[in-house]
Amino acid sequence: MLFGLPVLAVLAVLVRWRLGSPVLFVQERPGLNGRPFRLLKFRTMVDALDASGAALPDADRLLPFGRWLRSTSLDELPGLWNVVRGEMSLVGPRPLLTRYLDRYTPEQARRHEVKPGITGWAQVNGRNAISWEQRFELDVWYVDHMSPALDAKILWMTLWRVLGRADISADGHATIEEFRGTATVKSGEEP
Repeated sequence: MLFGLPVLAVLAVLVRWRLGSPVLFVQERPGLNGRPFRLLKFRTMVDALDASGAALPDADRLLPFGRWLRSTSLDELPGLWNVVRGEMSLVGPRPLLTRYLDRYTPEQARRHEVKPGITGWAQVNGRNAISWEQRFELDVWYVDHMSPALDAKILWMTLWRVLGRADISADGHATIEEFRGTATVKSGEEP
């Protein structure tokens, strides 16, 4: 954290200058065992509203500087404070939105058996360019196979993914589409 403070300070000034206040995006996310914590990230969008006062779509609020922050993953650096506080780990399933908790299948919910991470197995195997189902399969695979060696491999792969700026957003979306739950078909029902 101390080594990164000058970088964090410069980025904070740039975010304030290019995107406005607040500099940090703070949002409640589910952590270990689904317990909520306040995730910290640098702001990447502006607060643009339409004529009725509703927020514009992400694509309209995500300016070039915010896109650059996301593509380099520099927006994630404040999350190191979450790691220091013990709310997150460097490696683990990425913390998603709290409103998704009741949409998970029991198998998908297993992603909360470990601390969420700044990076994870799903991030180095497709990031936002894979389906929700693939992401959850990769998250649960990580839960079942986590080890210091796997974490080291993921951190190394993350470095190359960030440098290559791969899979930053889902096709046709500025960020990623909302997870609406996994449709399941009960025995005897039509799909």
